[in-house]
Amino acid sequence: MLADIERVISIETPSDDQEAVARGAADFAALIEERLGVAPESLVVDGTTHLRLRFGDGPARVVLVNHQDTVWPHGTLERLPFSTEDGILRGPGSFDMLTGAIMSVWATRLLLAAAGVPVPDTESTTTASGAGAAATGGASADAGASGPVPSPAEALAGLSILVTGDEEIGSVTSSDLIRAEAKEARAVFVMEASADGALKLSRKGTSMYTILVHGKAAHAGLEPEKGIHAGLELAHQMQVVAGLADPAEQTTVTPTKFSGGTTTNTVPALGQFDVDVRALTAEEQQRVDDAIRGLTPSIDGTRIAVRGGINRPPFEKEMSAALFDRAVALAAEIGIEEPRGVPVGGASDGNFTAGDGIPTLDGLGAVGDGAHAEHEHAIIERIPPRTALLAALVADGLTD
Repeated sequence: MLADIERVISIETPSDDQEAVARGAADFAALIEERLGVAPESLVVDGTTHLRLRFGDGPARVVLVNHQDTVWPHGTLERLPFSTEDGILRGPGSFDMLTGAIMSVWATRLLLAAAGVPVPDTESTTTASGAGAAATGGASADAGASGPVPSPAEALAGLSILVTGDEEIGSVTSSDLIRAEAKEARAVFVMEASADGALKLSRKGTSMYTILVHGKAAHAGLEPEKGIHAGLELAHQMQVVAGLADPAEQTTVTPTKFSGGTTTNTVPALGQFDVDVRALTAEEQQRVDDAIRGLTPSIDGTRIAVRGGINRPPFEKEMSAALFDRAVALAAEIGIEEPRGVPVGGASDGNFTAGDGIPTLDGLGAVGDGAHAEHEHAIIERIPPRTALLAALVADGLTD
């Protein structure tokens, strides 16, 4: 597994470089075929490459959601190369979320082997401490020796694995794919990482806006009265928008990046600012959306335009409750530490499926720290038991 994690980390895949994402997807597809003996489909949507591996011909009953794009720009590996030291795995994307994506592959490999499906040889076909056998009730790769050997499609019928290429920039081209793949699923497992190992039971919904304020330019010294000051209107609107936050409802509305004007001696004709919105409920998310779209100018002659909107719906805790209970029970059955569950503010692709009413459990990937930071890392000893738990959850979800 560590060699596979090093392999995917060693190919830089910044989200905004579609060619780099395509290269990463091609190698990831090859890795999947090498480990599982079956090749995923490559799906290109508006220039961004995603992978999908389906087992069986029917609708997906269990979906594993991964992404292989990262926030890291080209050249990061020169400063922060892959390394393992003192039980810690480091490198760009090691925590968010390349380790989790490889865990998806290896959990699937465990299940194929347990069903008696021949899988390609590697140096090690199980996880540490017998976790692979425990995850599948003690079955082994010899399980099919006394009867016909099932095909991968037969052994894991109903499983679908997605590896997308634009999660870090809002999943603009992959969200429809994720939602369509999961629409008839009984369980979606999202392989995002967890700082302390806790599974993620709910996530806030996210909205992103750019608000543009149009005014009229004029010479700031000769005839400022002939201008219409977009900057002053922008300052007013930033305060109005910030006031939409509701701490009691845990709704945050935060103006972030802003800009305006051209030269020191010109009344600004244009200003704009970005807004980040997080809300626990769909009702709160819609309230803020309606208010932002209803902004009205305070200075005569200015005009307001709004771009963007709701990106990911809230992932409410009701959507994870039953799957979390199963995770706790299965952890006890296979003899690993009982997982905890926590709500979090950040969003993931699990928001899409949970928002559609599909049971979803998130945070099943690496345990470590440092998402989007230079100290990004994963704890090596936590990878095998987490992989075993994932395998057990998938097997449970595929059982009629």
